[in-house]
Amino acid sequence: MPKQKSNSAAKKRFSVKKSGVIKRSKQGRRHNLGNKATSVKRNLRKSAYVSDAQSKTIKQMVQG
Repeated sequence: MPKQKSNSAAKKRFSVKKSGVIKRSKQGRRHNLGNKATSVKRNLRKSAYVSDAQSKTIKQMVQG
């Protein structure tokens, strides 16, 4: 059976930590930033973690 390819888009967006948790960046920082408060934009800079419900799917996409 051929090897399964990893998803190139997922590789760029997610990173798997040693503990198995998947790190992601937050959405909402591309445009319309003038309408958002400074505190909101500051909090959007921080990273977040993927929920347990989606972590199995994303691990398959990233690791192939």
